[in-house]
Amino acid sequence: MSTPHNSAHPDQIAPIVLMPGDPLRAKAIAEKYLKDPICFNSVRNMLGYTGTYKGQKISVMGSGMGMPSIGIYSYELYRFYNVETILRVGSCGAYSPDLHLRDVVLVDSAWSESTYARSQSDDPRSIQLPDSGINQILVQTAQHLEIPLKPIRIHSSDVFYHEDDKAADLAKQNGCAAVEMESFALFHNAAILGKKAACLCTVSDSFVYTDEELTSQERQQDLDTMICLGLESATRFDH
Repeated sequence: MSTPHNSAHPDQIAPIVLMPGDPLRAKAIAEKYLKDPICFNSVRNMLGYTGTYKGQKISVMGSGMGMPSIGIYSYELYRFYNVETILRVGSCGAYSPDLHLRDVVLVDSAWSESTYARSQSDDPRSIQLPDSGINQILVQTAQHLEIPLKPIRIHSSDVFYHEDDKAADLAKQNGCAAVEMESFALFHNAAILGKKAACLCTVSDSFVYTDEELTSQERQQDLDTMICLGLESATRFDH
């Protein structure tokens, strides 16, 4: 069965999905890393592919930008396509001076001022959590591959262009080391549906070192370390 946003049949999508924000990044991942990738969705150009990686069936699909968008796509994957685990592989902006361009971070909690969880299921919590078992696998795989991995709390913001610094200041007061726009909603959807979610991000720009920034092309293509970590870890996930 399809949904208004996804034309795939349930058996076309793997139990494990890597989810970048950019659908073109999903296409690039599929073409570079997956064997025999098949496009299962192009509705609204939100591209999704399924193939195999080291013999394991894996899907990769874009989420779009922001919590409403990843909220729709992740909910449908979990609820209607029997997906068990979604690993977001995205980019983030650093609040902390300890983070630099191309650092790979593991989100251990997502804080947000968003009303997504309250509106979706009357959940008043401002912090949502990933699956601890998936995070443990990501840490172990990073150690095995000798990839430096920094666990952080992330700020999931509803707004990209703020008129002042109040939101960033509040996020930093709540222990956030970086900002993106999706993890909070993804973790919430996984929790209410009894599924698993995690998030890896590559630092693409910095609020501290303002001369550090990836170009739009680099954001689409130059995240290989994070993608390799995600794929290698996915071969160890239960499904």
